[in-house]
Amino acid sequence: MNKEEQFIIGFRELYNKMVWLNKDKMEEGLKGYKPSEVHCIEYIEKNIDSNVTKLAESFYMTRGAISRLTKKLIKKGLIESYQKSDNKKEIYFRLTEQGKEVYKIHEELHKEFQERDKGVFEQVTEEQFDSMLSFLEKYNSHLDAEIKKQDLGIKS
Repeated sequence: MNKEEQFIIGFRELYNKMVWLNKDKMEEGLKGYKPSEVHCIEYIEKNIDSNVTKLAESFYMTRGAISRLTKKLIKKGLIESYQKSDNKKEIYFRLTEQGKEVYKIHEELHKEFQERDKGVFEQVTEEQFDSMLSFLEKYNSHLDAEIKKQDLGIKS
């Protein structure tokens, strides 16, 4: 097995372990909410003037799928839609108070997980972080180009 294969397998194992370790606490703390709903709430809170197009691009989902998801979140009272006075065509989303509570719980859980894993990250040098971040940026750019090349229709 070459280093590329070792990396991809190691990355998958790492991700799967994180999901497995975090799963019970996430499900307990965010009972009644699907991961896609929570991630949509997180995106809306962190990105001003979120709309269907921006959400679809971020989650690599169709606009139709995002429309269904946002309608569910509106129905659950977690987000609300709004329009700007200068652009009545576009619909944007923001969190309601209930949505902000879900966001807060999610953030607190992530902080707890960060604290759990802090010891590992404290051992990483600035140079190592820079190298890893540079690689992630290059790989992400490559995958973006492949998606665009294949015109997978994800962002339409």
